[in-house]
Amino acid sequence: MNVFFEESGDFKVGTILSSAGEAHQVELASGKRSKVKAKDVLLQFASPEPTALMAQAEQTAGELDLDFLWEVAGEEEFGFAELGTEYFGHAPLPPEAAGLILGLHRAPMYFYKKGRGRYKAAPKANLQAALAGIEKKKQQALIQQQYVDELVAGRLPASMAPMALTLLFKPDKNSIEYKALDAACEQLHLNPARLMLQTGGIASAKALHLSKFLLEHFPKGTGFPAMKVPAPPADLPLAEVAAFSIDDVTTTEIDDAFSVVELPDGMLQVGIHIAAPGLGITRDDAYDVLARARMSTVYMPGDKITMLPDELVQAYTLGEGMTRPALSLYAIVNRADWSVVSTTTRAERVPMASNLRHNLLEDIITEEALNSGSGEGPNYPHKMEMQHLWQWAQVLEAGRMAKRAAFGLRPEQNNRVDFNFYVDDDVVTITRRKRGAPLDKIVAELMIFANSTWGKLMHDCGVPGIYRTQGTGWGGKLQVRMVTHAAPHQGLGVDQYAWSTSPLRRYTDLVNQWQILACVQKGVTAPLVAPFKPRDASLFALVSGFDAAYGAYADFQSNMERYWCLRWLGQQQARVVEAVVLKDEVVRLLEIPLVLKLPGLQQLARGTHLKLDIISWDEVELSVEARLAEVLQAEVLEPDEEESEGSDPGTATGEAEAAGDDAGNPAAGDDAGNPAAGDDAENPAAIQSLDPDAPQPQPDDAGTASAAV
Repeated sequence: MNVFFEESGDFKVGTILSSAGEAHQVELASGKRSKVKAKDVLLQFASPEPTALMAQAEQTAGELDLDFLWEVAGEEEFGFAELGTEYFGHAPLPPEAAGLILGLHRAPMYFYKKGRGRYKAAPKANLQAALAGIEKKKQQALIQQQYVDELVAGRLPASMAPMALTLLFKPDKNSIEYKALDAACEQLHLNPARLMLQTGGIASAKALHLSKFLLEHFPKGTGFPAMKVPAPPADLPLAEVAAFSIDDVTTTEIDDAFSVVELPDGMLQVGIHIAAPGLGITRDDAYDVLARARMSTVYMPGDKITMLPDELVQAYTLGEGMTRPALSLYAIVNRADWSVVSTTTRAERVPMASNLRHNLLEDIITEEALNSGSGEGPNYPHKMEMQHLWQWAQVLEAGRMAKRAAFGLRPEQNNRVDFNFYVDDDVVTITRRKRGAPLDKIVAELMIFANSTWGKLMHDCGVPGIYRTQGTGWGGKLQVRMVTHAAPHQGLGVDQYAWSTSPLRRYTDLVNQWQILACVQKGVTAPLVAPFKPRDASLFALVSGFDAAYGAYADFQSNMERYWCLRWLGQQQARVVEAVVLKDEVVRLLEIPLVLKLPGLQQLARGTHLKLDIISWDEVELSVEARLAEVLQAEVLEPDEEESEGSDPGTATGEAEAAGDDAGNPAAGDDAGNPAAGDDAENPAAIQSLDPDAPQPQPDDAGTASAAV
């Protein structure tokens, strides 16, 4: 006797070898033997043979008219034998009964299983909905195939164009558009980004990198709503100075300016004037919400995304010929030894006499020119003031170096090379400039002085602020942290350091400006009225949010600088270039800040000059393939000379780890306190690279930031 039975949701046939109670020993066609319970047996038959029955059952199941079968079934629960009699017009033969069971089991839309061999017809509404769903899937499959065909032919389907970015960076993997893109990529052996570039979904590699960043960090766009610009207090006193700024030619958010006044007693009054949007913006107002959402201006070669709307920036930037609200720090300096006698901070209106630009003056205002007498050397704007500031800046630097030595650190070295990027009509120019030029040093030292002095002011008044501190962490390495209390910054050589000099571009500086204004205006009662009170939990949250945003912006800028380095290779048709060894297999091109690996490079001294053959580069992957052509004359660099010990490509030089190896290395991130870094004097890697005020030190080291991916 043979049996047709169900086992684990599958139907099988076999021959009964023996029976014992409610179980049978069954041999399957494969020869395997199985113990089958009697309740799982649906049919017992003598003929045909088991394999023949399954073949006939499969044929019968394929010939069933499911719609007619559903109508015949009625609304009540039924057994397969009952339905078979109605459908076939006679008691079903074993092959027919088995075929009917297979057909019912394989049509769950039509029939619901209620037990072994028992079913119930689906309600009409449910069946119609299920059939409609099947039809919809068929239509979607047809549309999906049409999309695939168009993509393979090099055309982007019109319906996919608006969702090109979403498909690349935040896709719904269940959508037919994504499935079509994935199928086309597999067929063409391309990744989605390259296929989008080929079909016009993304205009260029530059647009690809920018769009990815914007979709993640600015999903609602980079524009601002129309808002009324807040006015500063009307009763601000007018400063009796003629202030001037020193910035790069591309800078539009001018945060800082200087003034020098000779006092009757022979002392100098040096003014450090910082744009004061904090006098108009208040905590939790509409502008504060916008600035807090962005945390910082985003910089990239040839463009930027500002933290604040242009209308507000123009109302508070320290533009030439304007009188603008400012937070001013005045230092009375004794010219005999250039020591600071006293300092005063006040909010006021500052007349701006000039906006000086590095590009126009750095070849004129040299150390020789600044050290010459007032009637000697070339003439340049604010000559006397510049000479005074230069003398004071050198004394400030010497004081910081002494403090660094007290911390056990080596002096800073400023003989590295920085790179500036200028983009005009999609053509990039990359220029080299030596770090530590006099104009850089003047700006950097005065900014360090202001940030340190105002940090002490907040501490003395008992008002919390946002400080950057650097000290020895785990493993004896120097680490930079952002905290809400005063603490030393060993790399800069100061007892405290609070970012306060870029309130138009960094949210931390705007917050600190509010706190400083409270100290200036309220004195000992400042802790009670400052926007952020002691132990304010929201201040800790701001620190965390700023760190995350600033790091992401620095990574993006680094990627875009690397992209423009690759564009430069294409513009120059550079197939043979010179490079310098940074460390092991890592080298950097001499003319541009492009870092790459040469796998298998022989052991060469750091600083050795090489000639490379550029084989290819990829603006999408931001990768370069090169090979060694020749080892040129070795020029071994000292640890603090032009090249830092550098990270591998793809690793941003972090503040903590960079300073850990050599806190005296000005390429080592903001920890090193590079005086050439411009606005805040904190170099490089993750900090000054976002600041265009001075020719920018680049992240990975002496101009290698653009190479990190």
